[in-house]
Amino acid sequence: MANKLDGKVALITGASSGIGEASALALAAEGAKVVLAARRLDRLEKLVSQVKDSGKEAIAIQTDITDQAQTTEMLQKANANFGSVDILINNAGVMLTGLVDGADTLDWRRMVDIDLLGLMYATHAALPIMKEQGSGHIINIASVAGRLTFANFAVYNAVKFGVVAFSDALRKEVYQNKVRVTVIEPGAVATELTNHITDQESKQQVEGMYQSVTPLESEDIANAILYAVTQPARVNVNEILIMPTDQVL
Repeated sequence: MANKLDGKVALITGASSGIGEASALALAAEGAKVVLAARRLDRLEKLVSQVKDSGKEAIAIQTDITDQAQTTEMLQKANANFGSVDILINNAGVMLTGLVDGADTLDWRRMVDIDLLGLMYATHAALPIMKEQGSGHIINIASVAGRLTFANFAVYNAVKFGVVAFSDALRKEVYQNKVRVTVIEPGAVATELTNHITDQESKQQVEGMYQSVTPLESEDIANAILYAVTQPARVNVNEILIMPTDQVL
């Protein structure tokens, strides 16, 4: 029996852990050839081996998506290696929460550069490939913080609201080219995301919130992505908000 993604090529940013890693395994299991991109090459190579051991195809491309030239080259390498890029999962991101007053503004720049600009750079590089092949699907990972605001999350809110707005406007630009766009908005997910928070008070607050619920697993988000990309070509799943059952924020 054929798998749902046989013959498709999926490029995943932030593939070295968490949602990116889980998505790579889920899509490969359905037959996709996966291109794994992140800065941590050792982790990517380990994941490539895991995918290949399952009988599927994968390559790793070490990439810093805040560098537009690297990001463009990433898409070009993926296309040259496999002959298409059918699915782009813009997953790379950081969550550096904290009060605006007294914040280290370098954290703001990191979030804008990785979560928003990096996503835009990858999309910009993917669109000519997808338009030429007459199809494609762009998955942008946002957050419930792209819908609702929270104290200590102001800049993260701004970035993720930006991802949601960018995704919806993009969908209206590219639908005639048979390119679909989906934005995924997870609530609390058990990943490395909280490890990167530099403001200790905010980190404790976020970790306390995660401990008060049963967070989602990375595989839950991977399954949502798989649902979106395996719909018939006539179906665009515009947006998926996915929350832990006991997270009511």
